Amino acid sequence: MAAPVTDQIAKLEAARHLVLSDSAHYAAIVPGILPIIGAQSHLEIRRWGADFLAEAFASPALSLQGKESLSVQVLQTLKELLELPNEDTGVLKSVIQAAASIYGLIFRYIINNPLDSQTWDRMASIKSNILKRWDSATTGVRICCIKFVQRVVQVQTPGIIADPRRPEQNEISLALVPRDHPLIPPPNLEAEASGLLDRLLNVFYEGSSDAVLVNATLNCLSVLVRTRGSIANKIVSTVLSFNPLKLANTPMSPKSKVHIKSMERTTRAFLMNVYRRNENGPFAARIKQHVDRLTQTRMDILDEGSRKRGAPVEPTDGLDDAKRRRLGAEVNTQKSIPPLPPGPTSIAQLYTLTNEEGLRSFDVTQLPIDLVVRIALPVLQRIDQGLLNEAVEGVRLRYLALGKSQQTQTQGPKTLPITSGLDEEEDDYEPDFEPTEDSEQILNKEDGLSALEVRQEPKDLALGPFKLPQPPPLTSEEAEKLGKGTISRVFSMMSVLEEPTKAPKPGLHRLAGSNYDKEAWITVITRLATRASSGLQDAEDEIKNEAEQNGTIATHKGHSLADGIRETLWKYVIEDFRIRIPIAIAWLNEEWYNDRMIEKQSASSNEQNGGLTSHPQNYEKWVLKLLDGIVPYLDAKDKVLIRFLSEIPGISEAVLERIKNIARDPDRVTLAVNAIHYLVLLRPPVREMCLDTLEDMWRNYDDARAPTRKLLAKWRPHVLEAAPTTISEPSPPDEPSAPTKQAMATSAVAAVG
Repeated sequence: MAAPVTDQIAKLEAARHLVLSDSAHYAAIVPGILPIIGAQSHLEIRRWGADFLAEAFASPALSLQGKESLSVQVLQTLKELLELPNEDTGVLKSVIQAAASIYGLIFRYIINNPLDSQTWDRMASIKSNILKRWDSATTGVRICCIKFVQRVVQVQTPGIIADPRRPEQNEISLALVPRDHPLIPPPNLEAEASGLLDRLLNVFYEGSSDAVLVNATLNCLSVLVRTRGSIANKIVSTVLSFNPLKLANTPMSPKSKVHIKSMERTTRAFLMNVYRRNENGPFAARIKQHVDRLTQTRMDILDEGSRKRGAPVEPTDGLDDAKRRRLGAEVNTQKSIPPLPPGPTSIAQLYTLTNEEGLRSFDVTQLPIDLVVRIALPVLQRIDQGLLNEAVEGVRLRYLALGKSQQTQTQGPKTLPITSGLDEEEDDYEPDFEPTEDSEQILNKEDGLSALEVRQEPKDLALGPFKLPQPPPLTSEEAEKLGKGTISRVFSMMSVLEEPTKAPKPGLHRLAGSNYDKEAWITVITRLATRASSGLQDAEDEIKNEAEQNGTIATHKGHSLADGIRETLWKYVIEDFRIRIPIAIAWLNEEWYNDRMIEKQSASSNEQNGGLTSHPQNYEKWVLKLLDGIVPYLDAKDKVLIRFLSEIPGISEAVLERIKNIARDPDRVTLAVNAIHYLVLLRPPVREMCLDTLEDMWRNYDDARAPTRKLLAKWRPHVLEAAPTTISEPSPPDEPSAPTKQAMATSAVAAVG
């Protein structure tokens, strides 16, 4: 029996080589070999046939039209091979791979042939058989099942239609299926794809330790993220919640360590691939943080051995490890520091301690500063303290030698004696340099020398501390210009910063501005505007008083920078006040707090000095200016006003006057009444002022009488009872029914809440 099987496989191999040389023969050879490789054939032939079909439908040489026509013919053979009991693993893997390749082709065929139910039933039977094997088969078969499921999810999820006029050129997806298709209704298929995707992602929630299945799933998910944007966010969120190093806390065998490293590497590659495709996407920051966390955790847990310094290749202490060391041998542990090159020395040459030409010629300034910081900090943490001390000592010795050489150059060369016309005996003459004057004459002579002459005397020179000269003083106009430039740069940086990725820590014990994000910069700017100029008003008043006494005009502007910040901050909030209203609330809270602190300090200083000084109230000024900028753009259903009034620290009559003026517009009467009603309910300290405002609106605004009457009837009924009869209530032509009144009350409560 072996000889006929061998002969058949040889003939089949000849047919395979023929189609590999010319893909046009696939249309004749594939239908011809299907009866030979069927379920009743020998195992070796079935293996060859399954491998051949998987190779044929994965070949790029065969056109899509040719694959689509052949896929309908091989369905029955694939179905029979899958249904064989105790089928060989190699056959199953190749059959499932072939089914994954033809699933999209059968899907397109059914879209164009909605009446061929027999073909779709065969494909559905194959799909059901593969899904049953997904959880119970061997690892190799399960990997093929994961690939098949990825292809099903990709086909049964809506994709992008590039050209509706040419459907044959578009990618196969659920978007090509008509809504009334009798065999493949889109809602059912989309629901099935969603369920299969959840089942595919379940491997990350279970915390599986099978690295092969996890890696296979990640490799398949990368295709779905790239081709199906509608499910990409769900996939990326699930992978971000997966920690491949979770099992590293348990005792690890060498095999489990390899599995964990493999899962971590594949997860990191998947996330970095997603990050590089869209570096400005919604998950970019989370992906970067997750990848950095994985890298750091892997280094801390799995790479402990790589952080240890290995044994040197050559003996560094003058002794050979292969020989027995002698006691008392002198060991040279100092690292050799290369000498400085001749000629002028730069700062880079002074601190360069390596002889390697590649490192000496490398320009570090080409690297971005954040990358340099990320490299330098771990190196400094792990560097050997002895090597660092030797390097510092070497640089210090270089610096001292450089200072001595500069001192020698400053003194200049010694003058040689003139020997022309003199005998050789006279060259040996050395005169005595003993002074002929006594000590008193020498001191008198030194006192008569000028400072320049004394400085020119030779003496020991040493490098002293260098101090930068003081910068020239700035005029007030230059300081104001530089301050405005700084403010504009800070606000331009705020516009490109992202919102905080996580909610701030609630409570009074959190530290403001500690996350270095957009909220931190807002805190810095608001406090620069409010607290930076605190206390300058007294100095300004003193300058003004002194100028008046001297008859001059004081040009000092103590609050120009702070007012400039406030003005820029006001414009920044007004540009998009519905989004930036929290910034306005934080700013006004700082202003109110700063005004209270200044009042407290002023009261204390007035008691000590017996004077009476007043300070401008910045909170009142800017809260009114913000209201004047916001109110004209509010509509009748806007909730921004209620939030603004509920969170600012102080409500004054001027603020209520601005709110009352909104009632001049008949369309926004309800907005004004609801805002004041909210303050009446939830801010008791200003309740009486708010009720006075409601009473004024009831008396002077015809359109506001109906909504304010209900509130006054609850809080001040005596006002309505004592009202003159000349005030006539506007009565509608028909009294609304009870359901209509209930609906009006419900809408009013919803507007207030």
